[in-house]
Amino acid sequence: MAANQNIGSNYFKEQLHLSGPQFGYITAIREIPGFLLIFLTAIFYRLTLPRLTALSLAVLAIGYGFYGLSTSFWTLAPWVVISSMGYHTWLQTQGALGMSLTTKNHAGSILGRISALNSAGAVAAMIVVLVSFEFHWLTFRSTFVICGLLAFLAAVAIFFFPNVRDGEVQQVLPQREPLVFRREYRYYYLLNLLDGGRQQIFFSFGLWVLVENFKLGVPIISGVLLAITSLNMTLGPWIGRQIDQRGVRRILEVANIGYIVALAGYGFANHWVIAVGCYVIYSFIFPLSYIGSSTYLRKIAPPEDLAPSMAMGVTMQHVAAIVVPLAAGYILNFVGYQIPFIIACGFAASTFFVTRRLSPDTQQVAPRNAPQEAVSTASGN
Repeated sequence: MAANQNIGSNYFKEQLHLSGPQFGYITAIREIPGFLLIFLTAIFYRLTLPRLTALSLAVLAIGYGFYGLSTSFWTLAPWVVISSMGYHTWLQTQGALGMSLTTKNHAGSILGRISALNSAGAVAAMIVVLVSFEFHWLTFRSTFVICGLLAFLAAVAIFFFPNVRDGEVQQVLPQREPLVFRREYRYYYLLNLLDGGRQQIFFSFGLWVLVENFKLGVPIISGVLLAITSLNMTLGPWIGRQIDQRGVRRILEVANIGYIVALAGYGFANHWVIAVGCYVIYSFIFPLSYIGSSTYLRKIAPPEDLAPSMAMGVTMQHVAAIVVPLAAGYILNFVGYQIPFIIACGFAASTFFVTRRLSPDTQQVAPRNAPQEAVSTASGN
């Protein structure tokens, strides 16, 4: 995934010659499967989490492997959709799998450790891309094929993962609801909706600005992403522990203040060094949103609600993620790229005020409290 992200913007610009608005359009197309994720999850709800994750990675492998066959915007679109189906399904199942390894009080820590391991793989990929493109050992097409092969190996590995709940292997396969939409999870949904608008503006145009406006090539882009992932790999476990120790609300408040500063600085930077610095700041705090919102859900929801609720959260993200890149890509025909980043600041500011409403201890749903109440009743009798 890191290798694909690493070379994607340069591939779109140098090989396919996509314009700024087309970057927004291809992002919107890529996000459609994310919007439909809740329905895909409902169709395959009888599959266990490991099997569903393996299926998603196999689909991702097909999409990534054929990226390099594209010759235009429209020949790229099918592979973007296929890889996106796999990616977005993996996005919600890997979080649920991770949190199944531990209890709710340590969910942030385990997600932080997984994020660090994810970053370690990304660092290895970026080093390979950096060196290989500098010395012309790999091409765009061959790199995409390698990405597909790696995703397929991951699918094979996760296929044999055990079924776990609260850190214990289950002999009886857990049952998942096909659809979950609860009023009690409204703040989780709203966090995802606002995050979707903010992050898709940044993902659509962040690297594009560095490539188009500041003329940075693959080696420098690789170096920037390498620095970011190295930082996340080193501090990921620490970030997860901070969420568990200091609370979800406080960490998310700080993160969204950081987003506002980074997005405003990035949008109005007049030198590539400043732009890169703001890009690094944003990318460093970006995992906090996912870890924080997922930890909040873990604290208020019963285990069986996690996967379908996270799927609903990803769908909520993509309500904004489809509309915002299209709108931002369109307005780029008339205004500078600074305007989309100002809009992204607005999303971050709105998210800050939503985080002020979070109270995991008092917002737990009844199914979460039922087992504890049953134990208390039994002890009283």
